Amino acid sequence: MNQQELMDEADQYLFHVYNRLPVVFDHGEGMYLYDVSGKAYLDFAAGIGVSAFGYGDAEYEEALKAQMDKLLHVSNLYYHTGLADAAKAVCEVTEMDKVFFTNSGAEAIEGALKTAKKFGYLRDGHSGHEIIAMEHSFHGRTVGALSVTGTEHYREPFYPLMDGVKYAAFNDIESVKRQISGKTIAILVEPVQGEGGITPATEEFLSGLQILSEEYGLLLIFDEIQCGMGRTGEMFAWQEFGIRPDILTTAKALGGGVPVGAFAVTDRVAAGSLVPGDHGTTYGGNPLVLAAVSTSIRLMKERQIPEHVKELAPYLEQVLNGFAAKFDFVEGRRGKGFMQGLILSEDVPVGQVVSKALEYGLILLSAGGNVLRFLPPLIAQKRDIDAMHEILEDVLDSFA
Repeated sequence: MNQQELMDEADQYLFHVYNRLPVVFDHGEGMYLYDVSGKAYLDFAAGIGVSAFGYGDAEYEEALKAQMDKLLHVSNLYYHTGLADAAKAVCEVTEMDKVFFTNSGAEAIEGALKTAKKFGYLRDGHSGHEIIAMEHSFHGRTVGALSVTGTEHYREPFYPLMDGVKYAAFNDIESVKRQISGKTIAILVEPVQGEGGITPATEEFLSGLQILSEEYGLLLIFDEIQCGMGRTGEMFAWQEFGIRPDILTTAKALGGGVPVGAFAVTDRVAAGSLVPGDHGTTYGGNPLVLAAVSTSIRLMKERQIPEHVKELAPYLEQVLNGFAAKFDFVEGRRGKGFMQGLILSEDVPVGQVVSKALEYGLILLSAGGNVLRFLPPLIAQKRDIDAMHEILEDVLDSFA
């Protein structure tokens, strides 16, 4: 079947909850994906930040193939040989003490929320605690994760959601302070907002959150599902400032391509929250995905991926700043590391730019507030940025 026939057949059976772009990918190599006709596409989306090592990395793939030959699943009723290695690796890179493996980022958020609520219940002797989340945040599509997502149009069709959530303005510490009550148990924040528009938290804001958490006895939860695992030039974005959370969520690049997430906690939180029977998952932390986790973390360390991102990010920023200087409808750039956004004027809808870029052989994403989002695989080199520059300049010229 040709590409159109493959898309038509898929649409006969798929629940239409994605507006997929008109391409059928067949395989990938390095920084490129290839469709069924053999056309190459330079990937600056990385499967929404998942494919940290690009495509066809031999060492990563061999590790998964070896695990498939041994064992895929046993459930969490038992130990397996890769469990300790993966748990230790995650605790070391997150600088946390205990970890629970999930299947996705949304599930990691669900676990973090339950942990915070149980912590408050045991500490205070009652339920009904509140969470402070940020406006324009995004934490996932499940009911709990949606409840703490600070964009109304995501939430509105699904009310009533989880109660006890208040929203504060991102990067406004006084706004957060105004939301604190005697019921507050935790503050949830993305160190770099992703879907909300690629907006980094300031050091002053994160430091202020830490001070408020200590002053009012609150838990600080960092959602690093998108901005973690080397993407900002640190293994986790909070490490730039040394402002350690009580609970950390991670996913996306954690497994390099397989569906895995995690939430990690300090010893204090672990000792005063969830106990056997409070939480669980059938598939989470199975031998296959944990082989991917251990391999991903090892490769990031051995290949010095965060250092590479930190070294090359200024060049990527320079190229993106050049677009803002050249095109009137590009209003600016913001982001950190290999998590960048170009802010477009409303005259040029970002969805149209994403579609046109795909036609030209460049894969990009959008984000909230008409932002063109760049999440390249973390292996991207200067030549890949130059190739992106050349293609995107032609794309943007077509809108000028």
